Amino acid sequence: MARYSAANAFDHSMPERTAVLLVQLGTPDAPETSAVRRYLREFLSDPRVVEIPKLVWALILNGIILNVRPARSAEKYATIWTDEGSPLAVHTANQARRLGQALEARGHAIEVAWSMRYGRPAIAQVMREMRERNVTRLLVLPLYPQYAASTTATAFDAVFSELSGWRNQPELRTIRNFHDYGPYIEALARHIEAYWAREGKPDVLVMSFHGVPRRSLLLGDPYHCECLVTGRLLAERLQLAPEQFRVTFQSRFGKAEWLQPYTDRTLEELGAGKTGRVDVVCPGFVSDCLETLEEIAIEGRETFIAAGGSDYRYLGCVNDSAEFISALARLVERHVAGWPGTAAEPACPHAALARRRERAVALGAER
Repeated sequence: MARYSAANAFDHSMPERTAVLLVQLGTPDAPETSAVRRYLREFLSDPRVVEIPKLVWALILNGIILNVRPARSAEKYATIWTDEGSPLAVHTANQARRLGQALEARGHAIEVAWSMRYGRPAIAQVMREMRERNVTRLLVLPLYPQYAASTTATAFDAVFSELSGWRNQPELRTIRNFHDYGPYIEALARHIEAYWAREGKPDVLVMSFHGVPRRSLLLGDPYHCECLVTGRLLAERLQLAPEQFRVTFQSRFGKAEWLQPYTDRTLEELGAGKTGRVDVVCPGFVSDCLETLEEIAIEGRETFIAAGGSDYRYLGCVNDSAEFISALARLVERHVAGWPGTAAEPACPHAALARRRERAVALGAER
């Protein structure tokens, strides 16, 4: 068996293609205990996600977490599941489709595919499908606006690991973040302003980002700083005074200290303070998922109301809004500049590809 793999159906007449690979975190295949257990085992076994000694964590993961948490999480997934499937998968697929259309409308011949770091479609499988289509230029775009080792870096790890077994590797570019990218901030702002135009403005806007252990900040992870930058830029764009918004962190897990202030405690304080109306957005998530639709939209409301609050609104993610897709298209254009297949660099014409195949076959190639 060959040590390095290659495409099964390569032909010298095949055009060299440029592609974008969108990467999201992942989702179970179904809102069922067994499916959630498979997903959590893969997710929580990643050393980028849980940075404690492997043996110690294996005992905790297999002895407690995977025997208790899957059933609880499955119940939560069931509250947000749609007829089409997981909201995260549905939104990501729509983003890929609409981004491909937007790039084509701008004159680019660029494929767009999507994958999940954990679960399906797996990064390796999607990359192998690209290889069969002779993708020789690949831009990897993790759909995390803010860089974190536990999200962005592990997506890159998976891509690099897959390529390490390829005989014929593509030219590779990556996008590590877009937390301060003007068109993304504008897409967020317009999404919020459209809601406010219909419903009026709140007393306080809470910008809730996914949390990470505080230890990661002390070890050099830029995530916390990038979240604060996004929050500041969005507040400036919306012309909010300091007392009109909060930047918080959600989804803490375990007993260790995570980034603060915590979203749930902030909502308790706002509720107890009889804040008239609180709106919540999640600028670190580009697609609605369990952490937004259940933790923020449902649990967050319950926390706020139980503490004494009365009017709570979750505004939703940008998902596949026209403004966000336009921002993604502009981001991709910036990073594929100079590659064939872009509007400025047309791909090789079919006649030239046919002649290339003829020459290759004449020299002994099979195809």
